[in-house]
Amino acid sequence: MRRLMLLRHAKSDWSVSGQTDHQRGLALRGETAAPLMGRYMASQALVPDQAIVSTAVRTRETLRLVAEAFPQKPPASYEERIYEAEPEAILAAIAKAPSSAKTLLIVGHNPGLHETAMLLVGSGDKRARAKLSAKFPTAALAVIDFDVKSWSAIGPGSGRLERFVTPRAIGGEDD
Repeated sequence: MRRLMLLRHAKSDWSVSGQTDHQRGLALRGETAAPLMGRYMASQALVPDQAIVSTAVRTRETLRLVAEAFPQKPPASYEERIYEAEPEAILAAIAKAPSSAKTLLIVGHNPGLHETAMLLVGSGDKRARAKLSAKFPTAALAVIDFDVKSWSAIGPGSGRLERFVTPRAIGGEDD
């Protein structure tokens, strides 16, 4: 079995003029939501073996704050192709994940992350699927399980949505 966790970056800061989209960091709300999600993940044993992260500042900051709650920080690769990626690019990155990683975390952006989740999920809790279908807010987490032996074997509709968690569901705020 393989477990994929898709985490959208926490709320970003639009207030700093002169920054490119890639350079935007987290807003105060994001700096609160990311550790909250990290503590939730750690309490539920949702700790990744490997992370693949967009190179944008806000995704790197999200991983740093989330991982503070983990027993140890997972190895991470920072990949430009995850920045503003479409599902095909995200799936290509997943397919190349180390075979030793049974639980993989992707920290990325919408709309690609949401589209990837919708593409991969074929079963799972009906309410969670409806919630995922409606919106993938910042700092939200989709946990998708696959009955496969390698990351390259996952495909459209092959995943079971184990849970979809938003910051609001664990005491924070959604956007």
